[in-house]
Amino acid sequence: MRIEGTWTAIVTPLMQDYSVDWDGLRKNFEFQISQGITGIVPVGTTGESPTMNWEEHNRLIEEALSLCKDRCGVLAGTGSNSTAEALESTRHAVHAGAKAVLLVDCYYNGPSSQELRDEYYAVIAAEFPDTTVVPYVIPGRSGTALAAEDLAILSRKYPNINTVKEATGDLDRMAKTRSLVGPDFSIMSGDDDITFKMMTDPAIRANGVISVASNIAPAAVKKMVDLAAAGDLDGARKAMDAVAPLLSIVTVKVDNPRVLPSGETVMVNDRYRNPLPVKTLMSALGMPAGPCRRPLGRMSMAGVEVLRAAVRKVWERNPEVLQPIGDFYGVDIGVRIQDDSVWASVAAN
Repeated sequence: MRIEGTWTAIVTPLMQDYSVDWDGLRKNFEFQISQGITGIVPVGTTGESPTMNWEEHNRLIEEALSLCKDRCGVLAGTGSNSTAEALESTRHAVHAGAKAVLLVDCYYNGPSSQELRDEYYAVIAAEFPDTTVVPYVIPGRSGTALAAEDLAILSRKYPNINTVKEATGDLDRMAKTRSLVGPDFSIMSGDDDITFKMMTDPAIRANGVISVASNIAPAAVKKMVDLAAAGDLDGARKAMDAVAPLLSIVTVKVDNPRVLPSGETVMVNDRYRNPLPVKTLMSALGMPAGPCRRPLGRMSMAGVEVLRAAVRKVWERNPEVLQPIGDFYGVDIGVRIQDDSVWASVAAN
């Protein structure tokens, strides 16, 4: 199994007491499937894997496999900064029916690329030779990175390592990866805002995206990816332009005031990272999302207004991008965008 096309890194909706909203999760799965998504990635960073206990983690994968069976693919997030934990999580996922797993580079303890290759990816790929093992390279989160050279070595030795999720933002590295792994290896974008560039760059030729924005606009993101894969660059560019404001808000940076003990007010730049912006926007639009688990919290009103401006722009220019939400969840998108109380309700007090 090689991963390509449009896969949604699905959020984990929560209740106000921070327990998992299982009904909301199932509804969001059904929305994704109804929009023709290639596959779903449960319990990745977007699914708040760092704050899910292993019982929840395993059940989230089981729910995805059960609901998506024969309707769309599932790429189970089973990575850890412990090889033993990743092995156990992968074992559970495979036993539940997973055909492919996503393994993030080991975070915080920071192994070298050689160690990632030999003590992590190789161990798991060898243990599960019939399961596609997808390395997830995201140094901004993990503090380390599997080198393109080591990825190529792994792909030659282990046929089940035939895909990478590339979230380095480094186009030169991606071009090197393509030159080393050849045309039959799948490079998946892990950054919504450069997916078009990755797919249309002849030196990279990415095969699709594992998307955050597709939580909100799965059909629109898929349209862009499908057109780019078919070589229709003008059509893909037009599709990208329609959804572009949503691709740029996976992370939101704003200056917020702080009152010092002296009484002086200063401005501090806050960086709200995935999944907080997408879950905030989903809640505002009437989709099951709920809060993030602590230490993630709520965005300031200034941050929320960035989201509102982006979604308003999409609604005014390309309402067809968002209308599926209204149709599926029974909400009035235009009314919600205009209602100040909706946006105040999802902001920090």
